[in-house]
Order: sequence, then C-alpha cells, then structure tokens
Amino acid sequence: MANPLRAEVFRLYKNLLHLGREYPKGGDYFRDRLRASFLKNKGVADLQQIRELIGRGEYVCRELEALYYLRKYRAMKKRYYEE
Repeated sequence: MANPLRAEVFRLYKNLLHLGREYPKGGDYFRDRLRASFLKNKGVADLQQIRELIGRGEYVCRELEALYYLRKYRAMKKRYYEE
C-alpha cells in the first residue's frame, strides 16, 4: 500500500535540503544530518506519527529561515550603522 503522505515528505526533504545550503557549518554537514534523521524515521508507518514528524520538519524550516533572516539583518546593521 502506498503512503498518501509520501509526496509531502519528499517535498519537505527537498525544501530542507535547499535551505541547508546556507547552513553555517556547511551544506555537507547539514545534508548528512538531514539524511540520517530521515533514515532514522524511515520505518514509521502510522499516519498520525508521520504527520507529527512532518510538523516538526516544517518547524525546523521556519527556524532556519529565521536564522538566515537574522544573519542578514545583522550584516546590514553592521554595514550601515555605527555602534
């Protein structure tokens, strides 16, 4: 039986992989950690638990975006304002 959430999981993986390119420790580090976390949860078959894991992954996406925006804000502030 095919998993109805497979496309959503795949979309989440691709989105995280794209966001991980700018990760401070490097894209390779992020990609390895991402792959390990997805492989760890590979055997989950319960749809409710998969939805919870997808929610956690979307939370990580939002946190990464906030991290990147904060980094850009700090760089702009440093360039244009003297302390």
